[in-house]
Amino acid sequence: MTRPASVHDAPLSRREALLFEAGVKLGGVFHQYLGMPVSARTAAGVARTIERAVGLQPYVVAVRVRIDPGAAGPVGRGRYAYAYLRAEMLDVTVRLKDGADEVEARLAHRPDLRYPLMRVVRVRPARRRPRS
Repeated sequence: MTRPASVHDAPLSRREALLFEAGVKLGGVFHQYLGMPVSARTAAGVARTIERAVGLQPYVVAVRVRIDPGAAGPVGRGRYAYAYLRAEMLDVTVRLKDGADEVEARLAHRPDLRYPLMRVVRVRPARRRPRS
């Protein structure tokens, strides 16, 4: 796959563009997968599938998805007991890189806010070489 010269054509720094892309990736996970049936037996497989899907996108160098199916009560009983994937179950971290610039962002439910908060965890700007 050919990579574009930079993340965006807009007058953004690479770091700013990567931060935008991280938000897009996390928002995509949140809005694409909520409502999917999940159980304790299938949660790890669903998480790996989401990681692989997000990992296909440009600039993504790492994705970690954790799903806690116990964060919501099951629908049904016995072998038909499962829950719908909810925001409270998700903990997603993405790391993106363009050149030497790298960002890490996370989506995790904040019980105190009762909200699935997306936040920047770390920004590693390109190191400038000292002039000789």
